[in-house]
Amino acid sequence: MAVEHLHGGPTDLKQKTLVFPEASNTAHVVLRPARQQPLTSFTVCLRSYTDLSRAHSLFSYATRTVDNELLVFKPKPNQYSLYVGGSVVTFSVADNPVPKPLWEHICVSWESVTGIAELWLNGVSLPRKGMKRGYTIGPEASIVLGQEQDSFGGGFDTNQSFIGELMDVSMWDRVLSSDELVVIQNSGRLSNYLIDWQSLNYEIKGYVVVKPSWG
Repeated sequence: MAVEHLHGGPTDLKQKTLVFPEASNTAHVVLRPARQQPLTSFTVCLRSYTDLSRAHSLFSYATRTVDNELLVFKPKPNQYSLYVGGSVVTFSVADNPVPKPLWEHICVSWESVTGIAELWLNGVSLPRKGMKRGYTIGPEASIVLGQEQDSFGGGFDTNQSFIGELMDVSMWDRVLSSDELVVIQNSGRLSNYLIDWQSLNYEIKGYVVVKPSWG
């Protein structure tokens, strides 16, 4: 029987990390945003720490009509894919010459008006891509960490599960400026969060543990 931890109100997870200790098709964390609304732009930021070399999901936002409505996915150690409305762009970085896991800080953004998608890795912007110009992301979302949704709130695949640690997960309904991204990179605070790690409504399902972060 899966262990579930319910959190009635917002919790401050500053200097805390979510540990996903093993592969499964059950363990995940459900995030509840401050408000449900259609999105014509967004920024998602998070820190991840893993030694996985296989594909895995970092942030999964599904609606009842599109399972990959907004998905941050890592197909390979040197690739990051962003899905919006079922379409995908992939950002590639040079292979990491250091054969050990490192904390990675990732911010991804997209705006409907231009279709431009951006990815920042450890404060460095990668070449911009474009997709789904004019699209609107649906308002009723199931937001999951640790698994990739193939249906609304489910359809998990063990081979795409995250093993490792996630922290500082935040989301906004706008594209952050470069100055704002620097603030977030340095663990600073902004306003008008949709998801705020320091005031987080979340629910743990299965084997996921909250621990103090080492950083």
